[in-house]
Amino acid sequence: MFLYQQSNTYFAQVAEGLQDLATQELEFCGATGIESAYLGLHFRADAAALYAANYQARLVSRILAPLVSFSCEDRQALYRAAKSIAWERFFTTRQTFGVFANVSANPELRHSKFAALVLKDAIADRFREAAGQRPNVDKRHPDVWIQLHLEKSRATISLDTSGRSLHKRGYRRHSVPAPMIETLAAAMVAFSGWRGDRPLVDPMCGSGTLLCEAWMAASHIPSGHNNPTFGFRHLPDFDEAVWRRVKRRADDRIQPCAKGLVSGSDIDRRAVNACRANCRNLPGGAGISISRQDFRTLSGLENRVILCNPPYGIRLGADTQLADFYKALGDFLKQRCRGSEALIYFGNREMIKKIGLKPSWKKPVRNAGLDGRVVKYALY
Repeated sequence: MFLYQQSNTYFAQVAEGLQDLATQELEFCGATGIESAYLGLHFRADAAALYAANYQARLVSRILAPLVSFSCEDRQALYRAAKSIAWERFFTTRQTFGVFANVSANPELRHSKFAALVLKDAIADRFREAAGQRPNVDKRHPDVWIQLHLEKSRATISLDTSGRSLHKRGYRRHSVPAPMIETLAAAMVAFSGWRGDRPLVDPMCGSGTLLCEAWMAASHIPSGHNNPTFGFRHLPDFDEAVWRRVKRRADDRIQPCAKGLVSGSDIDRRAVNACRANCRNLPGGAGISISRQDFRTLSGLENRVILCNPPYGIRLGADTQLADFYKALGDFLKQRCRGSEALIYFGNREMIKKIGLKPSWKKPVRNAGLDGRVVKYALY
């Protein structure tokens, strides 16, 4: 038996700062025994909870099923252990596979790319010796993703039950520079506490990630609704009947939202066009209202939930121009958004003091390598 079968234990990769919210999601999906770890959560789940977590969790990046764990002092130990795994139970020579590795503090295997290469060779050699041929490697879109975690002299090889990063929802087919990752956008919706009880707006909507995540949350659209397949299908004990039941139960919860409950605007015509196209890729997403407008010309956004991911230098350029932009944003929120709550993501933390508003709270959250902050403002 593989490790995940012995203990029903899995590992969910979660960005730093989102573990508490992700714990609530996993519990909703039926997971138990959830424990925090570096950049993720260990949890126990039966098949139904595993499938539900992959299909419904909005803040999880990947869910890994551990296959083996072993002492790994050098290349030979890694190769032997990897080659001993019955990979033919997971995929065939007609399918493709990919490998990614995380390596730290191992005296012999110091580079993740080299460790991944050793793992890849072991898998290929096992197939070649058993079947006379080997499956091809696909570094971008393989049928099966395999992960190696090596810390000091302890290694764990896992199968990625998600199949690809779960932040790839499938709706964002058009984009603009520096888009927000979907898991962070979902976290901002969750941080806001918004339940569809009053209008939500993004006055700098870009390609619409925040709007789409808000719409999905309010409509109970599963995060994996547009995902054509999942890696858990390659597990040797995959149960099609259980998966269909989980998917049907989640899909039955989808409900329509009022047109205009979620709305957004942007000064950039290309962003508006991208946003409209992306929103239409969601069930009922045409009900999200999008307009082309500079937020400084809006008459006001009172008694709303305001979410936005303002530019932080990538598109605006000079710091002086950026500071002026954030001062204008702060003035707009203070003067024309009374009765609202605003959650803003600052990719450039220096701009928090430029906006001229007193925060209710700040939360550190990373986005695309940026050590940013989600900041909430109560506007009176």
